[in-house]
Amino acid sequence: MSAEQVSSLCEQLVKAVTVIMDPASTQRYRLEALKFCEEFKEKCPICVPCGLKLAEKTQTAIVRHFGLQILEHVVKFRWNNMPRLEKVYLKNNVMGLISSGTQSILEEESHIKDVLSRIVVEMIKREWPQHWPDMLKELDTLSKQGETQTELVMFILLRLAEDVVTFQTLPTQRRRDIQQTLTQNMEKIFSFLLTALQQNVNKYRRMVGAPQEQEALTTPQKTDLAQEPKAQANCRVGMAALNTLAGYIDWVALSHITADNCKLLEMLCLLLNEPELQIGAAECLLIAVSRKGKLEDRKPLMVLFGDVAMHYILSAAQTADGEGLMEKHYVFLKRLCQVLCALGSQLCALLGSDSDVETPTNFGKYLDSFLAFTTHPSQFLRSSTQITWGALFRHEVLSRDPLLLAMIPKYLRASMTNLVKVGFPSKTDSASCEYSRFDFDSDEDFNAFFNSFRAQQGEVMRMACRLDPRTGFQMAGEWLKYQLTAPVDTGPMNSKTGEGLCSVFSPSFVQWDAMTFFSESVISQMFRTLDKDEIPVNDGIDLLQLVLNFETKDPLILSCVLTNVSALFPFVTYRPEYLPQVLSKLFASVTFEVIEESKAPRTRAVKNVRRHACSSIIKMCRDYPQLVLPNFEMLYNHVKQLLSNELLLTQMEKCALMEALVLISNQFKDYERQKAFLEELMAPVAGLWLSPEMQRVLSDPEAFISYVGADNKIADPVLEDPSGLNRSRISFCVYTILGVVKRARWPAATEEAKAGGFLVGYMPSGSPIYRNPCTEQVLKLLDNLLALIRTHNNLYMPEMVARLGETFAKALDMLDVEKNAILGLPQPLLELYDSPVYKTVLERMQGFFCTLYDNCFHILGNAGPSMQQDFYTVEGLATHLLSSAFINLNNIPDYRLRPMLRVFVKPLVLSCPSEYYETLVCPMLGPLFTYLHVRLSQKWQVINQRSMLCEDDAVDDNPESQEMLEEQLVRLLTREVMDLITVCCVSKKGVEHNTTAAVDGDDDEAMATEVTPPASAELTELGKCLMKQEDICTALLITAYTSLSWKDTLSCQRTTTQLCWPLLKQVLPGNLLPDAVSWFFTSVLKGLQTHGQHDGCMAALVHLAFQIYEALRPRYAELKAVMEQIPDIQRDSLEQFDSKLLNPTLQKVPCRSDGAAGLPASPQPPPFPARKLLQHIVSVCSDSLQPGGTVGMQHRLSSPSSNDLSLRGKGYFAQGCPGEQGVKMFEQSC
Repeated sequence: MSAEQVSSLCEQLVKAVTVIMDPASTQRYRLEALKFCEEFKEKCPICVPCGLKLAEKTQTAIVRHFGLQILEHVVKFRWNNMPRLEKVYLKNNVMGLISSGTQSILEEESHIKDVLSRIVVEMIKREWPQHWPDMLKELDTLSKQGETQTELVMFILLRLAEDVVTFQTLPTQRRRDIQQTLTQNMEKIFSFLLTALQQNVNKYRRMVGAPQEQEALTTPQKTDLAQEPKAQANCRVGMAALNTLAGYIDWVALSHITADNCKLLEMLCLLLNEPELQIGAAECLLIAVSRKGKLEDRKPLMVLFGDVAMHYILSAAQTADGEGLMEKHYVFLKRLCQVLCALGSQLCALLGSDSDVETPTNFGKYLDSFLAFTTHPSQFLRSSTQITWGALFRHEVLSRDPLLLAMIPKYLRASMTNLVKVGFPSKTDSASCEYSRFDFDSDEDFNAFFNSFRAQQGEVMRMACRLDPRTGFQMAGEWLKYQLTAPVDTGPMNSKTGEGLCSVFSPSFVQWDAMTFFSESVISQMFRTLDKDEIPVNDGIDLLQLVLNFETKDPLILSCVLTNVSALFPFVTYRPEYLPQVLSKLFASVTFEVIEESKAPRTRAVKNVRRHACSSIIKMCRDYPQLVLPNFEMLYNHVKQLLSNELLLTQMEKCALMEALVLISNQFKDYERQKAFLEELMAPVAGLWLSPEMQRVLSDPEAFISYVGADNKIADPVLEDPSGLNRSRISFCVYTILGVVKRARWPAATEEAKAGGFLVGYMPSGSPIYRNPCTEQVLKLLDNLLALIRTHNNLYMPEMVARLGETFAKALDMLDVEKNAILGLPQPLLELYDSPVYKTVLERMQGFFCTLYDNCFHILGNAGPSMQQDFYTVEGLATHLLSSAFINLNNIPDYRLRPMLRVFVKPLVLSCPSEYYETLVCPMLGPLFTYLHVRLSQKWQVINQRSMLCEDDAVDDNPESQEMLEEQLVRLLTREVMDLITVCCVSKKGVEHNTTAAVDGDDDEAMATEVTPPASAELTELGKCLMKQEDICTALLITAYTSLSWKDTLSCQRTTTQLCWPLLKQVLPGNLLPDAVSWFFTSVLKGLQTHGQHDGCMAALVHLAFQIYEALRPRYAELKAVMEQIPDIQRDSLEQFDSKLLNPTLQKVPCRSDGAAGLPASPQPPPFPARKLLQHIVSVCSDSLQPGGTVGMQHRLSSPSSNDLSLRGKGYFAQGCPGEQGVKMFEQSC
């Protein structure tokens, strides 16, 4: 076309771009203009001249950017079809634009620079080195024209490294060619980058009049106004050089980084004191110091411990910190802190008994500077140092270094400050608050961070105290004494619990909280570290007496006091005479009230104190039963006195004290005595639980609803609760049964158990059979417990839900706290302690139903391990369980089904002796697994349909939406079900799996990730028993393979690596129907279609697909037919792979056999042609995830045989298969 035509077309394009970018344009005109521009780029034969004309610097920035976009489009999508001369013409003109077609470095728009560098990189990716061998020379020539061109060259080199190495956005072979050529020329590239950096930094420093050496740190920099633009240009080039270096330092050979006596590292250290360049320099330094690799190659990095480097690093940190809080300075401090952490990690790696690296002479200076970051006001900086401190304290050489040992008291002193929870971004009560506003979006974010930070500190403090336990204990004692005598400061925000009481933000509480955590950490470590005769018993007892004598009515402080009592309790083992005082303190706290006889609901802070005291008593009786046993009668009488008042304690508190008594009774080591005690203890429960009225209530849903008051209409939902006492009686019975079942046990030593009458015989395998003294009492309560479970399940029937009163219409719904936990929403901080546990009677009712349901199943889950054969031999147990726990499951919501599987089914099955598999486990799990598969399939079908309908609609961003909650519940239930199947079927040694990311090496067809589950992934005895049952085998296989395409990545990966192959391998010796084989293989491919974008899932699924193909293809030609349906399959590769598979003599590596009918257990990594196929499958499945791809992929994978797979009644084993009688085929189609 003529120049006039080009000009005319360019005018139209300029107008179109103007319309698109003009905010006043109508939607119609904007769309028309956009369509015109897109059609021009796609179809016009004169894109190159038009793009070059629009890119001229006389045009506006928007028009120039569009012109360059046209050229980029041409290079990306038309390059391979362009004549050679046109390619040269375009390349020369683009290089001309870099040379003279851009504004100066300070004036040019960044997006123009970006697109221009992209065009060059796209050409390099297609032409270099084969057809453009002088590319680096041309770039070098361009850079000599000035700062503008040098900066653009830096952008080109950086983007090239990102595309080739970091993001790998080009085909494997091209990527390897370019990366290899880059590596060959890396010495030149680094020389160019360092020279450009040094020259421009020197020019910049000269122009701004930067002083030399020490003066540079204190003297203000003054710039001649005439020279300022030139100085800024040099500074820009320096920044670009640093950014480009950062893109290379991470992957080039370490020899380039440490060349010329570590010249690069030296330059970076110098630049740390240059305000405009220090962040970029710190980034580069961090990447360099964080490098992994051979220890020998990393030794030169120790130069950074030298005097010069350490001086520059520390002086830069002091300067940045001394200039006040500015975001730029704060970011720089973070980088420097990371540099010091990385240096410490390198030192720990390099310094060892078999290494010639010695402790640096500046190690003391390093520790001082590191401690400065640990004591910085920023909580983020403090936390950043913890991992390195831990590495230093546990290092075999450094942990003995006198300098580090001398640092321990300083570190512990710093931790005493760091443990104080201050720095909330919404507050101004600490220097940390201002820094937190840079790091955290909300108080909840900060709170979550701080809890993690504190746990990390606790671990590091314990490591430090392992080296110096006495110092930590001494500090803890001093701090505890101070807090016991310090006046209480509630701060400006009083607690809602009562006037003059602390809130979670009160200065006194945060100090108590920190001190308590510190004491607990260091005292526990001291007892583990020091020998018994070295323990400072007198000092510990003195502290314990001070704590026991301390009185407070503040629930938050009292909770801390109780923790200190528990921390100091091990000293009582040396002085048992103090035990009664400890018990007295704990029992007083069990009945703690802020205001006696108060009718108001207890706040969570008060409840926590009472629960804390109960758990402390349980812990004491569990860990020190022999110590408490002499005081058993006193303890029993005290508990009986508390239990006599029905309203004094909650049901959980009563049962916690009873649990403590049961734990001590285990030390009787006399079956008859313990049985008599348990009978006496449970007599009130048995009387109430077995009464005619309670039997009627527990057996009839309507009577139950009326008894607990769920059909009432309450006028005052806060105070009025007429049926609260009835609910508490049921809760008391259930809590007590649970406590006894959980805690009552026989002696651990066989001889003691035999002498005490607990041993009743031996199993055929020789393992002893014990009897539990609680068995008789618990079993006579079992029928009513099962009746309660049946009734509770039936409450979810629509007719029963309709009987709930107006006040309690949502009584069976989830508690808000449960919803927030599932959705990951944080609880407001103050509400955790200041709000009542249940604000209204509805919440109390919800809590009652939720806790009751969970506890009933906890009892059944603990019954097996507790009572063993006495429970498993209950007549008709499987029938009783099926008619109670598994009744009305269709109406049971997901949030109730999950705990049933986790706390009842899983422990019951895992603790069941193999003798009862046939009579109990199989009859129970068969119907359950079949039901769970149908239920989950329906749930996921609804979710998939909903997501398809919502694709074109606006996405609901509300994280609390009901749909999001339901979907998350289905996801969690799916994981629970798959975990249950896995633990039932697969042995523990087989569930571990290796995921190895393979680096591209000599094999140009190697995949990025390969997952190889170990050959030891075998079925358990229970798994083999289940797979012999037709209905259970069917349910297990269907559920495992169908779940691969459910949209839950975690479940897919676990099922693929742990479950699918062991299950399928068990049925391979039989003659599978061809449809079944095709379905298994297609299910894996569909899983790949759903999860192929996730590397872990993709690798595991591909491995499983080849396991199935290699194992079954020799017997089933249908698998090849499935492969042929994959869009655009590489048939030559398929044929080559297929022929090698069918003719074992062609294979270089023989398949390993696992002994199962000669079938391969874990096939070797796919051979060469298979890897081509594998890559193709991955790419097709990934493409199918794009809009419009799913339908085509789904259609192609749905062969007639696999798409019509509801083969109900057809045996998928051929008749006459050894040991099989034909298993019913799948319940639903693929």
